Amino acid sequence: MSVVMDKPPVDQQNPLLELRRLTPARIALGRTGTSMPTSAQLEFQYAHAQARDAVHLPFDHAALGSQLAVLGRESLLLHSAATDRNSYLQRPDLGRKLSDAAAQTLREHAAANPGGVDLAIVVADGLSALAVHRHAVPFLTRMEEQIEAEGWSVSPVILVEQGRVAVADEIGELLEARMVVILIGERPGLSSPDSLGLYFTYNPKIGLTDAYRNCISNVRLEGLSYGMAAHRLLYLMREACRRQLSGVNLKDEAQVHTLESEAETDMKGNFLLSPPNT
Repeated sequence: MSVVMDKPPVDQQNPLLELRRLTPARIALGRTGTSMPTSAQLEFQYAHAQARDAVHLPFDHAALGSQLAVLGRESLLLHSAATDRNSYLQRPDLGRKLSDAAAQTLREHAAANPGGVDLAIVVADGLSALAVHRHAVPFLTRMEEQIEAEGWSVSPVILVEQGRVAVADEIGELLEARMVVILIGERPGLSSPDSLGLYFTYNPKIGLTDAYRNCISNVRLEGLSYGMAAHRLLYLMREACRRQLSGVNLKDEAQVHTLESEAETDMKGNFLLSPPNT
């Protein structure tokens, strides 16, 4: 007499299978003997190839400039001191500064538009031009809606080819900007080849370290939404203007209120702030 079981015994079930529904991380891949299944191995190789392609994808600044022009935004194309992709990858220091020609171009622009600006906006390819191609314009659209409400003056969108984060400090200094934000392609992961990073600095100048910057990471459709990223960035900008600093001394304490959270707060209050019942 055979017995038909509706499900395998408990000791044969893999509890990690449920977690796969909640994360793109490579867990519970299974096995074939002592090896990974062929499908899992092929998926890993495909993800690795996507990451490599993202690093080497050329920056399509012409298309990006055209999209900005349609939105009525002026852009200015500059180049870092890294002459090509190989030198950019092998010499990170060259990506952190402008080429001599680019610096002179920016000086001439600043001389023709004296007085400085409240905010300089920089877009650089970084380690994933794919991220910039996909997310820079949609994010800028959301961000500039809120900047306009603040009444801040902004620079043209400065496009930097072969640029790294610190190049924004030089740009901000040359433009006499009170603040600078750079949108840059982050180092691709094996599940996120198109992650956009935002780095914000108050009172930018050459020579600042990462301690003077605030970072908002993983801006993409599967990560941090454009609206949430813009909300957090505007909070940092307002606080930076109020306190005249950025970086490790400026914490991101932005809160996004929802109907559910407001209702819970009304009913329960904040247990961290409310005095204990006596």
